[in-house]
Amino acid sequence: MKRYIIICLSLWLFASCGSKPETGASAEKTDSVSAQSLQMVSFNSEQLKSVGIEVGTPQLENISGVLNLQGEIDVPPQSTVSLSFPLGGYLKSTKMLPGMHVKKGQVLAELEDMQFIQLQQDYLTAKEKFLLSESEYHRQKDLNASKASSDKVFQQARAEMETQRILMNALGQKLEVIGIDPARLKADNISKSVAILSPINGFVSKVNVNVGKYTSPTDMLFELVDPRDIHLALHVFEKDLHALSVGQRVVAYTNSEPGKKFQAEIILISKNLDQDRMAEVHCHFEKYNPSLVPGMFINGEVSVNSKEALTVPEDAVVRWENKHYVFTDNGTGKFEMLEITPGVISKGKQQIEGTGISSSTRLVVKNAYALLMKIKNTEEES
Repeated sequence: MKRYIIICLSLWLFASCGSKPETGASAEKTDSVSAQSLQMVSFNSEQLKSVGIEVGTPQLENISGVLNLQGEIDVPPQSTVSLSFPLGGYLKSTKMLPGMHVKKGQVLAELEDMQFIQLQQDYLTAKEKFLLSESEYHRQKDLNASKASSDKVFQQARAEMETQRILMNALGQKLEVIGIDPARLKADNISKSVAILSPINGFVSKVNVNVGKYTSPTDMLFELVDPRDIHLALHVFEKDLHALSVGQRVVAYTNSEPGKKFQAEIILISKNLDQDRMAEVHCHFEKYNPSLVPGMFINGEVSVNSKEALTVPEDAVVRWENKHYVFTDNGTGKFEMLEITPGVISKGKQQIEGTGISSSTRLVVKNAYALLMKIKNTEEES
């Protein structure tokens, strides 16, 4: 009896251990089927008729037309100015807000601090000492010429004058750095505050200070943008780079106002590709428009020359989560979503490229969005 019980327990433990891998494999298989089901969709014959789905094959033909690109408004580093102040101080006043237009030389803010007073005092003191040493130098020069003074005394007077000249000029340069003109500085117009002036014509993009705040020389107080060099940065797939060249015309428009066109010209095509195999194309606007704000998303259309490629009707291509797809017909009302790379659009035809797609591949060429909507609804329900 004891032997019988041991055999039964051994069989039970063996069955328990063997069931664990099966459970894991089953779960993995379920996840795989679930992920695959999101790429698959099926319709019966009545549904196919009601939604108006049509199936066809891509056509290999010469296509010339417009290459549609997406990008954003960008500002090159040389057109962005970050303003700081070489000395620390308390912000006395400012009326600047992001988006405000400013002119070159306009007062952006005022700082005040005791060290501004000290620097002006040191300069004026050094200036008076220089004038005194200069006078003494000329006096010793005359005395030395008549041998009434020794050469050593004359040389000491000259060294003292040059020392004071160096000190005065150095302090004068420091005053110019903080915006004070040494030539106009006098004992009766010493100021405890200094003005921060705009170095360009443009607009304020960032304000990082408030009244009463103490700022250090490393703090960025304002960021200004020169709109004259605002340009358009478009993203283009590797396969379309050969169709673009410097000097080509670009018609740009925003999603909010597609009817409002902005003319631009390609000035630079990047030679580096990102992880999505895309390069940047930089374009200059013919005329700056205040509605073009850095960071704004924008579309660009570029006319390209004729080339042979696989094309489908525009209705065959759907866009989901910033990627483009078509649906292949697997027969008996089953369709699979396949990612593709879009190309030129011309006269209702869309150039496409994708793994396994040829001129004999059966694709949905009309009302493909009906299939996408069913996949979205299935994903939400799950």
